[in-house]
Amino acid sequence: VLFRSYAELHCISNFSFLRGASHADELVRRAHTLGYAALAITDECSFAGIVRAHAAARACGLKLIIGTQISLSDGPKVVLLATNREGYGDLCELITLGRRRENKGTYRLARSDLDGGMPGCLALLIPSPGDRHFPHPHDLDLEKSHACWLAERFSGRAWIAVELHRGPKDRERLMELRALSRSCALPLVAAGDVDRKS
Repeated sequence: VLFRSYAELHCISNFSFLRGASHADELVRRAHTLGYAALAITDECSFAGIVRAHAAARACGLKLIIGTQISLSDGPKVVLLATNREGYGDLCELITLGRRRENKGTYRLARSDLDGGMPGCLALLIPSPGDRHFPHPHDLDLEKSHACWLAERFSGRAWIAVELHRGPKDRERLMELRALSRSCALPLVAAGDVDRKS
C-alpha cells in the first residue's frame, strides 16, 4: 500500500470533454491499486462519470466521494464534494441550474448560486493560474478575494487545493499558497487535478 491515508479529492474523467482522458472505472481501479483511502470523481458541472465509478468502487471496496468541479462566471474554480444525501441533492440541483442556463454542452453558474453555503457539501478553492506562481500582485489580490469569499460561504468546510505537478516553480507556488491560506484562515489540502490537460 503506497498511500494508505491519501484521498484524491479532484479527479476528472473522460466525461469532462477535452479535459479528462481516463474512464471513471479505470480511475477507481488505479486508485485502489495505489492504496488510496478514497477517490472523488469531480467532472465539470456533471455527474456523468459517477455510475461507472460507483460500480467499480463497490467491486474493489474503495470509498467513492461524489463531487463536481465548477468554474464560476464571476469567481473562482471550485470543487464541491457531497458529504451526505442532502449534499448530493444540492449538487444535482446546482448542476441542473447551471446547465439549463446555457446551450447543451456548456453551463453558467455565479457566486450568488452558492450563497446558501450548501450545508451538505465541502468546498475546495482551485487557485489560478494553476501550476505557475502568481505573476502580478493583482492576481494574488484576486485569489485572496476568492479565498475569503469561499471561507465565508463554507465556514469550516472549505480548503485551498494545493496541486503541484513537479514544475520548476513548485516551491514558490507553495509559499504563495501558504501566504494565501494565512490571509483568509483557509487551510490547505493536497489534491492532484488528476487527468489534467496542460
